[in-house]
Amino acid sequence: MDYKELVDAAIEGRKNAYAPYSKFKVGAALLTKEGKVFTGCNVENASYGATNCAERTAIFKAVSEGYRKFDAIAIVLDEHEFGVPCGICRQVIFEFGKDIDVVMANLKGEYEVQKITEILPKAFGPENLED
Repeated sequence: MDYKELVDAAIEGRKNAYAPYSKFKVGAALLTKEGKVFTGCNVENASYGATNCAERTAIFKAVSEGYRKFDAIAIVLDEHEFGVPCGICRQVIFEFGKDIDVVMANLKGEYEVQKITEILPKAFGPENLED
């Protein structure tokens, strides 16, 4: 799958965003090593801490279906600039691999790609917990 298709899937996923408070809708599409795509959207809550980001929604859906290895994740905002995942999402993405491409896109389908390690340098990961 090319990244344009992944961005298109994230744009579709964004349509389901539940963002009544911020009005800031985000979509994500996660590509597994097996070629399966899981979409996600942000889901806000009146208790802001209970809000879940689009990236984590997509990852948690994939993990709940038994997938643990990912090639890329696309994130779409309706900003003119390309938005990067929040810190918590960066940490969750890194948990599943140092080589994951983060495809940051806008609604026009324009995008740029960076490795998770580029946007989360010196990350804390599973190897930090090994004996």
